[in-house]
Amino acid sequence: MNQTATESYLDTIAPIVADADRWLVETLGAVELPDRLRAAAGHAVLVGGKRLRPLLAILCCEAAGGAREDARPAAVAIELVHAFSLVHDDLPALDNDALRRGEPTVHVKFGEAMAILAGDVLLSIAFEVAAGAGDRLCGDLASATTRMISGQVLDTLGGFDVDERDAEARLHRIHREKTGALLVAACRMGARCAGADERVIAAVSSYGEHIGLMFQIVDDLLDVTQSTEHLGKAANKDESAGKLTFPAVHGIEHSRRAVARLHAAAIEALGPLGSAARPLKDLAAYMAVRTR
Repeated sequence: MNQTATESYLDTIAPIVADADRWLVETLGAVELPDRLRAAAGHAVLVGGKRLRPLLAILCCEAAGGAREDARPAAVAIELVHAFSLVHDDLPALDNDALRRGEPTVHVKFGEAMAILAGDVLLSIAFEVAAGAGDRLCGDLASATTRMISGQVLDTLGGFDVDERDAEARLHRIHREKTGALLVAACRMGARCAGADERVIAAVSSYGEHIGLMFQIVDDLLDVTQSTEHLGKAANKDESAGKLTFPAVHGIEHSRRAVARLHAAAIEALGPLGSAARPLKDLAAYMAVRTR
């Protein structure tokens, strides 16, 4: 995609993102919370965000024959878990970030104790939403959340098995768990909301695995090629923290080739869905060239 095509694509998905935003506002508004906790949770969820995970849930639901509204529980639950993870990742004990989506992080704006509790409440609301839509949805969300937390531990605190000495193997494991798990879950949960069979679930799961790794490689590249002002969060933080990233292990050009390979593999995985997969292919194309 060139810049014009990218802008056109963002215009195309704007109504879908608007629906996801509305669902999130309505969900948080329906929960009885102390005012300051509500404000902190709202700051974590409603101030910006790509809404990639809700978008995946909605597009996979539609590709499987469902309506957009059918995907609401999956879209809301997965985004609330994502927001919880960001709030806790940003805490001083972990990544210690002061900026998220161009705004102060929750602990900077509301204090560390409130940030911890805001993350906690987003997680509990997410599972309440998922549980209302059935055990299988809740199971996908729980499994992905556990993997995401495990990935965060490996990325931030270490703890690999003694036989996991290879930097590339460690890198892939971190990315597939910390970032990829929720993206795969978004695809699976969205398809489940449409009553998809196992063939379709397998197809969108494979698609999610490929774009999940691709998304993180692109994120690694942006961290070393874009400014803090452009990204809306601290740039070069992974390199400064000595974290494993694709550019650090493989270099920038190799990382870009990996993005192209994963993009092609994601498109191939969608074969069983036929023409219904077109919006998912368009999303993959955008994700491969995004600049923030």
